[in-house]
Amino acid sequence: MDPIADMIVRIKNASDSKKESVVFPYSKLKLAILDALLKEGFVKSFGKKGKKVVKFIEVGLVSGEGVPRIHGVERVSKSSKRIYHKSKDIRKVRSGMGALILSTPKGIMTDKQAKEAGVGGEALFKIW
Repeated sequence: MDPIADMIVRIKNASDSKKESVVFPYSKLKLAILDALLKEGFVKSFGKKGKKVVKFIEVGLVSGEGVPRIHGVERVSKSSKRIYHKSKDIRKVRSGMGALILSTPKGIMTDKQAKEAGVGGEALFKIW
């Protein structure tokens, strides 16, 4: 099973059902992705809970006037087929209303940050 796909689908489903928070298992990669989503405004907050072996992440979701902030997600790079983009080949998601999350040599970044830094990398998923 793909842990990144599981995480983004859990966030989208919780957002669609108008929940205020969602919980999933801890990993450093998930924390880095959530940091990028926090900077773009797709999540309100996140935090690590638990001790030693039993760690998990709790994410606070953004919703205004009953409308969810996250309308859709699409996993781009899968374990069976990796998709890479050069910095000049990075395109806007939904005319700039969404974000492409990339794994670059400088860490997890959104499409805008990667273009500014002039780095490319593996396209993890799109969110809008």
